[in-house]
Amino acid sequence: MKKKILYLILIFLPLKSFAQLTDGMTGLLHLVNAEVQKDGTFMLGGNMLHKNNVPSKRWWGDYNTYNYYINLTLFDRIEIAYICTLVQGKEGIYHWPSFTWGKFVNQDRHFAGKIQLVKEGEWWKHMPAIAVGVSDPTTGGGSDYLSMNNTSSGNAFFHRYFAAITKHLNTKWGVLGLHATYLKNNRKEYPLNGLGWGVNFRPDFHKNLNIIVEHDTKTLNVGAIYSLWADHFNFLFELQEGKYISCGLVY
Repeated sequence: MKKKILYLILIFLPLKSFAQLTDGMTGLLHLVNAEVQKDGTFMLGGNMLHKNNVPSKRWWGDYNTYNYYINLTLFDRIEIAYICTLVQGKEGIYHWPSFTWGKFVNQDRHFAGKIQLVKEGEWWKHMPAIAVGVSDPTTGGGSDYLSMNNTSSGNAFFHRYFAAITKHLNTKWGVLGLHATYLKNNRKEYPLNGLGWGVNFRPDFHKNLNIIVEHDTKTLNVGAIYSLWADHFNFLFELQEGKYISCGLVY
């Protein structure tokens, strides 16, 4: 029975996976890119997030937190994730009773998804991958999401639309990934309307290591992802702005 369960896990998990960013979607560190996992891939992961990693200044308090997520890829083109970020009770916010102050008593929940319109190398050998998507599109106080008029009147702390492009180059030292992503929202406290970029490198001498540098339109971040057991376990370590530590694990 145990062997059958193990075989099922190996069937549904790919032998080669792309990196997961801290928000539960395939990407770099903060920056979502144009990659998706193989069809049928299911992922479960979580992160310890530095307080500067939470995008909204309206977040419930000023503290480090955690998230966890599930992620599923369908039809070899569509990726969907459900992400929960833990919330502490705090005096004066939503009338939390005093015994909850400083303790994780709730969670902020949001969906994210993307569609890969073009796969890398499709149509033309030098063709980059192209994808579009949205994060946190359906939470908040009645904002008009389709027009991106999601202001600070609602929650939607991770709300954004994006269009991404990704291209990998084989070099004599390893595989170099080049990524550019346009991000957009109309949030009052953290508006996004710009181009983020990133590079990642998997050296040939140690292919389990994935080194990442990115600019997410707000901060310059460096980090690495280390893969074990045919990429089934991926450990993430990040220095946001070169100093704020976040880390995570995805299976």
